[in-house]
Amino acid sequence: MIIKQHYEIDYVHSYAQDSPFFAGLTKKKLLGSRCTECSYTYATPRGHCMKCGAKTEWFELPLEGRVHTFTTCYFGSEAFLKETPFTLILIEFDGINTLFLSRLIGVKPDKVKIGMKVRARFLRNCKFKPTDVYFVPA
Repeated sequence: MIIKQHYEIDYVHSYAQDSPFFAGLTKKKLLGSRCTECSYTYATPRGHCMKCGAKTEWFELPLEGRVHTFTTCYFGSEAFLKETPFTLILIEFDGINTLFLSRLIGVKPDKVKIGMKVRARFLRNCKFKPTDVYFVPA
């Protein structure tokens, strides 16, 4: 037997060491992490270097990059169901060792190309979520 039942819960959590990344979004800034020992750079928050284990420091990422790869999503979480299909991209920034995952808006899925130049945009009303930043064609 299968029944349908509504379930809802409020979840309170801390971004802890990643808090500066989300604070940066409120100022229309993307913050990455740089290893203080080996200088490896991360386009996403990292408290410690994945290569050598040393602590990292924050630095400002460029707001323009290129599409490294992409996928078109025909299903998503409740927040994105009305937007399907939508495009997720991995962005490469000059001089940064890792990639940044985000949505690409303003381009039909069949028009997205690897190497396409993109620029970060930020929601007007920050919700302190990764989706506060998205990308558009540059």
